[in-house]
Amino acid sequence: MPKPLWAPWRLEYVQQADELDRCIFCDPEEELVVARGERALVVVNRFPYSSGHLMVAPARHTGDFGALDVAEASEVHALAASGLDALRATYAPDGFNLGWNLGRVAGAGIEDHVHLHVVPRWNGDTNFMPVLADVKVLPEHLLETARRLRAAWPEPNRR
Repeated sequence: MPKPLWAPWRLEYVQQADELDRCIFCDPEEELVVARGERALVVVNRFPYSSGHLMVAPARHTGDFGALDVAEASEVHALAASGLDALRATYAPDGFNLGWNLGRVAGAGIEDHVHLHVVPRWNGDTNFMPVLADVKVLPEHLLETARRLRAAWPEPNRR
């Protein structure tokens, strides 16, 4: 029988997930914001696949990926690239997954504001989207993750 793994800080987040009455990108929790540009921002994911899991979103509220203008798409791309640099400097991952989940059936938890996931990966990691026992271990608190990534964020997007 598997031994239980405790992460009591996650209960608060899980309980409020379906109760949000605000857009987490339009009205983000400032302590989870890692960087801001003129047209986009980067936040630490409250429900991360791995430590350092970031989400990059346009500042403008839209659920339509095709509605992003060139300036918004360019800044999302630039912030994601800066995020890769910050994650490399902070966690030294072996690789990354970057992805857009468009629509609930595609895994989008927030359908009405498009966002790009930036997920660091390590050789031999077993936490990424686990299929056995729904167990995931994150060794670092989200606020510490956000603090470390802000400190490592390359200019000019440092807050």
